[in-house]
Amino acid sequence: MQKILVANRGEIAMRVMRTAKDMGIKTVAVFSEADRNMPFVRYADEAVCIGPALSAQSYLRGEKIIEVAKQTGADAIHPGYGFLSENAAFSKAVSDAGLIFIGPSGYSIEMMGSKIAAKQAAKKFNVPMVPGTEDPVTDVAEAIAIAKRIGFPILIKASAGGGGKGMRVVNNEGELEQQMQMAKSEALSAFGDDAVFIEKYVGAPRHIEIQLIGDQHGNYAYLFERECSIQRRHQKLIEEAPSSCLTPDIRKAMGECAVAVARSCNYYGAGTVEFLVDENLNFYFLEMNTRLQVEHCVTEMITGIDLVKEQINVARGNKLSFTQEDLKINGHSIELRVCAEDPMNNFLPDTGKLSMYQPPKGPGVRVDDGYEQGQDIPIFYDPMIAKLVVHGNTRDEAIERLCRAIDEYHIQGIQTTLGFGKWAVQTEPFRSGNFDTKFIEKYFTPELLLKEDQEAEEVAALLAATIWQQERKPNSAISSTNGTATGWKMRRR
Repeated sequence: MQKILVANRGEIAMRVMRTAKDMGIKTVAVFSEADRNMPFVRYADEAVCIGPALSAQSYLRGEKIIEVAKQTGADAIHPGYGFLSENAAFSKAVSDAGLIFIGPSGYSIEMMGSKIAAKQAAKKFNVPMVPGTEDPVTDVAEAIAIAKRIGFPILIKASAGGGGKGMRVVNNEGELEQQMQMAKSEALSAFGDDAVFIEKYVGAPRHIEIQLIGDQHGNYAYLFERECSIQRRHQKLIEEAPSSCLTPDIRKAMGECAVAVARSCNYYGAGTVEFLVDENLNFYFLEMNTRLQVEHCVTEMITGIDLVKEQINVARGNKLSFTQEDLKINGHSIELRVCAEDPMNNFLPDTGKLSMYQPPKGPGVRVDDGYEQGQDIPIFYDPMIAKLVVHGNTRDEAIERLCRAIDEYHIQGIQTTLGFGKWAVQTEPFRSGNFDTKFIEKYFTPELLLKEDQEAEEVAALLAATIWQQERKPNSAISSTNGTATGWKMRRR
């Protein structure tokens, strides 16, 4: 493998290209017209424009991407995450074109892409399941009978779903028919498949996932867990590894179940098995993500394993470079997704120009980003602009390091999740590890961030006044500091 085409954009494209360069592999970037001036385009050895800004006309054009790979002499395609990364037809088309898909087979993607098929496969290996149906439910009367059997509340979920789409909580029989029709309609619109299934609604679970990897020789290993419970709209904002609640025995049991799920579909490459964990630490299989995860960085920080490098080596046909016995947890890592969103306005996406962009540095701090100062944040793609990742010897040290890094992360021109992140990790529920997927719903209100901003501005005003008074004194040892007050404000942008 001498040249890889990276079929993605932004920070994940940069992430993959950097590892490829470490391995002496050349890279090809494909980009939309909106991304012409992005850092990943300049970083690649070659770059080819594949269409207009809209994803459907650029990053989702599988046939065009394969054509560019052939034209540039690429041996393989890395899909990153999102876009075509979990498209079984694309995986197969890449292989059929004589290229290497750096990811699992189309068969594995297709099986795990259907939540119903995934549950059926996992059940054969005695992986714990949330009570519910194994087959699609189409009839309302059947749905009512199932709901009465497992007990309300229930969750109606799209079989081909993700990101919270095609998902409805039903609290009683009177709501069921309407909610079922809404779920089916949304699923059909989002995924082209209106199949839904029913499972018991676990009201306040933790969302914990296991990172695994397998090679094409039947070897597997799990790289421990990630805690992903702090979410908005069923999408993650803060992740950490390891989880603060698991015991070694439960961690081992979850890891072995994750490997069993992978074996059930002959999986190879990096993948993640997601579980719901209740207040008694009972865990239930949720789904498998057949790709690299956004939050893979925290796993890399606690294990020292470069997951992209392992993906590439597995795609080359090599055996895993380590065994389960080689893996140990080293310290603690936390990741904050730095998104162009406004926490004061229900985390709605924000757009604009990065008039200031200065990421933090220092010991134990990693920033995977895809933008530079002066660039526009487009409306066409996911609002995440960077991942702020920290590592410490202990969880408390990692929390303090994240707070320091947030204070040093200067962004102006758009609203971001930085201020929310600092507030969240300093709350008592997060510090104590006593939280679940309802964290934002239970504890967060925009007024809390507004209060922090006001307190910071008051401190800045007092500091400015003190400096001004000192400067008026003759032979003052304190010199003027430009932008002292504005520095406080920009940290919360």
